[in-house]
Order: sequence, then structure tokens, then C-alpha cells
Amino acid sequence: MNKYVLTSAILSLTLTSCAPRNDKPHETNVGEPETQKVFKTYPAQLFHQTISYGLANSGGYTFSHDGSKLLISSDKSGIFNAYTLSLDGVSTPMTSSTDFPYYAQSFFPKDDRILLQGDQGGNELDHVFVRAVSGDLTDLTPGDKVKASFIGWHENGNDFYISTNERDPSSNDVYLYHASDYSRELVFKNRKLNIGAISPDGKYLSLVQTITSANADIFIIDLTKKEAIPELITKHIGNISYGVYGFTPDSQNLAFATDEFGEFNQAWTYNIASGDKKLLLKTDWNVSYITYSPSGRYRVSAVNADGVTEVEIFDTNTKTPVVLTGVQAGELSQIRFNSDESKMAFGLNTDTSPRNIFVANLSSGEARKLTTALPEGISEDNLVTASIVRYSSFDGLQIPSILYMPKQASAKTPVPALVWVHGGPGGQSTKGYSAMIQHLVNHGYAVLAANNRGSSGYGKTFYHLDDRKHGEDDLVDIVYARVYLEGLSGIDKDRIGIIGGSYGGYMTMAALAFHPDVFDVGVNIFGVTNWERTLKSIPAFWGAFRDALYDEMGDPATDQERHRRISPLFHAETITKPLYVVQGANDPRVLQVESDEMVKAVRANGVEVDYVLFPDEGHGFQKRKNRITNSERIVQFLDKNLKGLETE
Repeated sequence: MNKYVLTSAILSLTLTSCAPRNDKPHETNVGEPETQKVFKTYPAQLFHQTISYGLANSGGYTFSHDGSKLLISSDKSGIFNAYTLSLDGVSTPMTSSTDFPYYAQSFFPKDDRILLQGDQGGNELDHVFVRAVSGDLTDLTPGDKVKASFIGWHENGNDFYISTNERDPSSNDVYLYHASDYSRELVFKNRKLNIGAISPDGKYLSLVQTITSANADIFIIDLTKKEAIPELITKHIGNISYGVYGFTPDSQNLAFATDEFGEFNQAWTYNIASGDKKLLLKTDWNVSYITYSPSGRYRVSAVNADGVTEVEIFDTNTKTPVVLTGVQAGELSQIRFNSDESKMAFGLNTDTSPRNIFVANLSSGEARKLTTALPEGISEDNLVTASIVRYSSFDGLQIPSILYMPKQASAKTPVPALVWVHGGPGGQSTKGYSAMIQHLVNHGYAVLAANNRGSSGYGKTFYHLDDRKHGEDDLVDIVYARVYLEGLSGIDKDRIGIIGGSYGGYMTMAALAFHPDVFDVGVNIFGVTNWERTLKSIPAFWGAFRDALYDEMGDPATDQERHRRISPLFHAETITKPLYVVQGANDPRVLQVESDEMVKAVRANGVEVDYVLFPDEGHGFQKRKNRITNSERIVQFLDKNLKGLETE
């Protein structure tokens, strides 16, 4: 239900930074003499021992067929690979790649084979692989230009579904694969509709037609009828956005999202036999997702409540929520059930800890933690819990934001600050763990993650306030973030920079170009600098999302004048503040040439530019060694140009 974002990766990357340059944590005395505090800062090498964990795809089997272990993805080796995780917390690698990531998708329902997915060096052309019990990998979707995705299993456990654009780069066809020999058959020939979900019995496929960023429809097709065509189930007039959550376990109803009845997404169900629609869940915020346990006894719902994900696990038999014990306060995610619904696995993250994997007994609610995402050398006591704040923009609009204040900060020891701009257009900064932000804060930089107008999560009116106004009103929201920071106790009002990735990188460059006196430094993480080129070079596999983005941003065939006017590259002569730029050479969304040309143009002004190019990365950095390098360079740049320190 969001605008198609140019990147969401930047919101979750474990990019961190480093200063000072030593091998051990060190203690720092800070604060006013009468309230002296002692805490530790950490070097990048230690900080990047933080491990990311994720449970296998919700459309697959996360528990093994015998229930003895879980299938997870983790970057504990330095890049994402697939692992099994016993219910005693012992992990065993299933892949050992050092070049390309593998993400766990599903156990096979009846044996220990595994489905995996991954691209090549960040090019986003994912393939689906099967790992045999012997360890051999087979690419089920070969082809140099193919983008494929695992969808889910048939309830019979003998067949599974994969989408692939091998026939038409802009459309994802659906194939049924047989688990016995990996033979396949085409079950749906697509025409630029977005794949929603397949019913557990394999009879129905839901599809979404993205018309604009404010308008979408849902179709359902009966896959058992050879001549069937998709049936529109959301006839409407005007701008109403619909999205698919998934089918109920009995395959009789489709759970879907709609903003038809107010500012926020509500959850409804559509009965396939009768065509009746019923309200399932509404709140004062967006309903993010609805999922079910295998039999449907447990319904899982998530709500995006002011930048915090609130999850409820509801027992439809007892009509009461499941209460978990042994779990600290935080955000639940990736809820998965075993086949007999006696156990549940889930992730939990907080502001001060990445996602850890838990397993719970559903009869008692007792949960056990199976992983430790933070390295032993880092104490959560030295990290920072964020606050949700709001500030007024130029027209009085309240801008919701997430504020991280360093432990060093006080009225007597003010710290420099960074305005963090999320990706998009249409993304959202939320609470929860961010390795990059926590490391910046740990080293004495306050961070204000501003959700400018056009961000998702705050109602459809707020969401569409920046349509065809990108780089204008939304950029002024970011300018006013500095005004807010200057009024905060503990902030050095003379040392405030801006940082962002993808669309946030664009906003960074736009701020330096169009408001050159506002920010003292800029950090551009693979940001758009030339909208003419970027919109023309959108990959074909974006399909209908490209049309929706053109509706929001403007069509490059007809709106060249505006695109040129808001593109920082064509106004580089106004940029005078020190700049850091980082880019992946394989990025299919923001091409390397965007950063190359921007760096050359700014350097021509005599401005200091630190440029880092990773030849083996795309739109987001998947290798730990590259994240460490990037983090070190960012903090070196900030220490020199924002703190005014001598650096190595």
C-alpha cells in the first residue's frame, strides 16, 4: 500500500561508522561535572560484528518437516547465507557463499531440501535455487536477465510456485513447480499486473493493478479454468488504493487492504463464492499486514502506530490475544508457526538490539531466545533509545520524526547533529534498531530521522502532499529540521549536516544545491542526482510500478523541464559544503554515472568531495567488509568536516 520506493534497503542496512581507530572499546567521561557519566564507544570492527537474523519467507515452511529446526538467513559470515537453527539455538550453515548473498525461502514440507533466493552482486536479478540434502545447489530460474521470486507452496506439499519475467521483462508469469523432479508448468501468463498471493489450494491467484500511487485495483483469477481471465473485485470511482494481504487458510476468503473509508488502511475480507466484503480490522493507523497460522486458529495482525509496529497474535478459538512471557519490550516480526500450531517462531528487535530469533510454546506462551545479535563486546546500556518527536514546517505542518540523542549531549557539552532522510519517495523512518544510526550516535552525532510530507504511515493526505512537488515542499520540511535541532538543548547549532540514501541521497544533494547555506556537510548514499536519466533508466522488471512512479514524479517524456529544475546535477555550481558520496557499481536503480557526474561537478567548484565506489555492490551494501569501510570513511569525513577534528 506504499508508493513504490526507489529503495527500502537503506532503511535496514547495517551500515555503521568508526571513530576512534582502535581495536578495543574505550571509556569516555562526559556531561556536567556534578553528573559525570561513563560509557563506552566502539570501533567499527567490533560494531560490525552485529549479526542480522531473519526467518524464512512467510509463504514457505520455516519449521523443518519434523519440527526440530528453523530455516533462517544471517550475515554472520560477512554476507547473507542460509542456516538452520535448532530449537536449542545451534546454527548450521546451509550455504557458504562469499560473493553473492543467499536468502532462505522455505524448507520442503516433507524432507530437508531448501529453497533459496539471491541476486548477483546487487543487480536485483534474483534467482530461485534448491539446495539438495547433499548440499548441491540447482538454479530453478536460469537466465542472465531473469528476475524470479518464490511465492509459496500448494497445501498438498508436493508443488510450489515461482514467478519469473523470463518471457516478458516487464511481467511476472507464474509457474507451478513439482517438488519431485522440478518440472514446471505455466499457470498464469501475466500482463504487467502485480502478483498478490495464491490460495493454499492452488485454485485462486490474486493480482494488483497499480494505476497511480493513490489508485489500485485487485483482481482474482481461477487458475483451474484454462480460459479464465482476471476478475475485478474492487470496482470504484476516484482514487482508492487496494492491496493484498493474503488468502485465508481455507482458501475461501481474500484478506485485503483499502483506504476507502478514511485516512488509513483497513483490513477487509472478500468471500470468493458470494462476493461479500466484510470489515476485518480497523485502527487509528495503517494495518500493515494480516497473516494466519496453518489452520487459521491464530490470526496475526500488525499496525504501524506512529512509527512503531504493534503486533497482535489473536486466538480465534478463545477469542483472546496470545500473551508471551520471557520477551522484553520491543517489536515482534516474522511470526511463523509449526505445522501442528504448538510452537511459534518470531523475531524481536528494539532500538538497542537487532532482531533476535525466539521460539514460543503456544499453550503456555513461554518464549526462549535462540540468537544473540549484538556481539559480547557491545552493551545495550551504551546505545540509545529513540524518541518520537514532531516539529513545525514552513506552513505549520507537523513533521513526525525519530530523534536519537547521544549520551554525550548536554547543555554544557552540545554535540553536532545530522538530519537523516529516508528512501522513497514514500518511505518512512521508524523506531527499531539501525546499526548505522546507533554507531553515529555512539560517536557523538545526534540524528533526527525526519518523515517529511510524502512519507508513508501518517495517512493518505500526508502521503500525497509531495506528489509532483518533489524537491520543493518536502525539501523545505527537511530545511526546517535544522530549525528544530537548533532549538534543542544539547545540540551544537553551528554543526548540523544532512545524510540520506537513494531518495534521501537526492534530498541531501538537493538541500546542498538549492539551500546551500542551510547544512554544513552532506552525506549522499547512492542518491539520485539527475531525474531525467533516472526515470528513463528504471528497469523493465518494475513493470506497472514504473507507470505509478511516472504519475507521481512526472513522465520523463513530457516533464523534462521540471525534472531538470529539481535535479541537483544541473545546479552543482551552487554547492559549496563538504560532501561524501558512496555508490555501488552494480546499482540498477541509481546508476553509477549519477554519482560520477555529481562528484566531478562539485569538485569543479573547489569543494572537498570524498567518493567511495564499491565494484561488488548494488543499491545497498550486502558485504560486511564494505559496510565497515563505508562506516569508517563517513565518520572520518564527519569528524574532520563537522567536528573539526584532525583525522588519520
